[in-house]
Amino acid sequence: MLILAATSVHADIYKLVDENGRVTYSNVPMAGAKVIVMEPIQTVPAAKVKEPAASSATPANFPKVDGATQRNRDASRKKILDDELAAEEKLLGDAKKALAEGEAERRGDERNFAKYQERVQKLKDTVALHEKNITALRKEIGGASASPTTGSGANVRN
Repeated sequence: MLILAATSVHADIYKLVDENGRVTYSNVPMAGAKVIVMEPIQTVPAAKVKEPAASSATPANFPKVDGATQRNRDASRKKILDDELAAEEKLLGDAKKALAEGEAERRGDERNFAKYQERVQKLKDTVALHEKNITALRKEIGGASASPTTGSGANVRN
C-alpha cells in the first residue's frame, strides 16, 4: 500500500510596475513592489520506482544452438569475411593503380588545374574508402577469431 502525503510549498511573489508600465514578477523583494497573495500550491511526491530484478544474459525461452552448429556458423562467417577481405584488397590495388595513372596524366578536358585536382581527389577518396573497408574487415575477422559468437557488422562495401 502506497501512502501519498501532500505538502504545501509557499514563497512570496512580488509584482513591480515601473514608470514605463513594464511589469516585473520576482521572488526577491524590490522597492515599490507589492506582494501578490496566492493560494498555496499542493505538491505530491513522485511514487518510488522499484528496480527491476537482475535478468540473466539470455532469456530462458531463447533458442539454444549446439556447439558444432555454432562452430560451423562461425567458420562460414569467417570464410565470408576472408573472401570479402580478398576482394577488397584487390579493389584497393586497382584503386591505387588508377590513382597513380590519374596523377601522372592530365586530360585535354582539364584545362584548368581545379578539374584535375577534383578528378584526382575522387581517386584518392576511393583509395581511402578501400583502406577503411580493409581495416574494418580485419577488425571484424580479429573479433570473429577472439569471440566467435559476436560481431559488429563493421564491413563497408562500395
